[in-house]
Amino acid sequence: MGKIICLANQKGGVGKTTTAINLAASFAALDYKTLLIDVDPQANATSGVGLDIHGMEASVYSAMLDEETSVRDLIEETDFPNLHVLPSAEDLIGAEVEMVEMAGRETKMRPVIQQLREEYDFLLVDCSPSLGLITVNALAAADSVIVPVQCEYFALEGLGKLLNTIRIIRQGLNKDLEYEGILLTMYDKRLNLANQVIDEVKKHFKEIVFDTIVHRNTRLSEAPSFGMPVLAFDAKSKGAVNYMNLAKEILEKNKMPVAKALA
Repeated sequence: MGKIICLANQKGGVGKTTTAINLAASFAALDYKTLLIDVDPQANATSGVGLDIHGMEASVYSAMLDEETSVRDLIEETDFPNLHVLPSAEDLIGAEVEMVEMAGRETKMRPVIQQLREEYDFLLVDCSPSLGLITVNALAAADSVIVPVQCEYFALEGLGKLLNTIRIIRQGLNKDLEYEGILLTMYDKRLNLANQVIDEVKKHFKEIVFDTIVHRNTRLSEAPSFGMPVLAFDAKSKGAVNYMNLAKEILEKNKMPVAKALA
C-alpha cells in the first residue's frame, strides 16, 4: 500500500515544489513507483517534469466533484521511468470558492487519492502556498506531511500557524496524520545566519527535522526551465545528491529498502 505524503507550507519560495518534483524523481530512480499530485493552480510541479500545462483541462478537483470522472484517466506519464503525474489544471483556480458551501468540503480529496494508493509506492501531493481548502483537503487525505523551511531570516515566520493547522486537522479530520519531517532548504554554508536558522529549527523541533539539508544550487534552479528533475538534468550536482539523500533517509525511516529492485 502506497504512502501519501503532503508537502505544505503557506509561505511561498521555500522550495516546496522543488522538493515535490525532485523527491518524486529520486523515489522513481530508486525503482519505487511514484505519483506526483499537483494541487497548486500555478501548476509548477506539472511543468517541472516536462508536461504542457496549457493542454490540461481537468485535475484532481474534477474527480472530487464528479463521480463519473475517473481519476485514473487524468494521470499522465512522464519521460522518467516509474514517475507519473496527476496534473494541475485551470479548474483548480476557483476551486476553493466553489467548495465553500459543499458538505464535507474538507475531505473531498481523500477518497479520490486513497483509491490510487494500491497502484503506487509513494504519492506526493504538492500544495499551493496557502492554508486554504485544497491544502486542508490534501492534509486530510495524507499519511504524513513534509514541511520545507528555507534557511533564511524569516524561516520560522508562519511556521507556527502551519503546525497549528496540522494539529487541528489531526484532532478533527485525520488523526493518523504524522510529520514525515521538517526539511531545511536553500542552505548557504557561507552565511552565518543560515547556520543560526538550522540551530534554531533543530532546537525547537528536534527529532522531526530531517538530517538531510538541501543546499542552494544553481543546477537545481535551472532544471525546471528544461522540464526536468535535477537528477535528469545534472545527476552529479549538489541538488541531485541532496534529494537522493532525502529519499534514502525517508526510506530508512519507513524501514523500506533503499533500492526496491534489490529487495
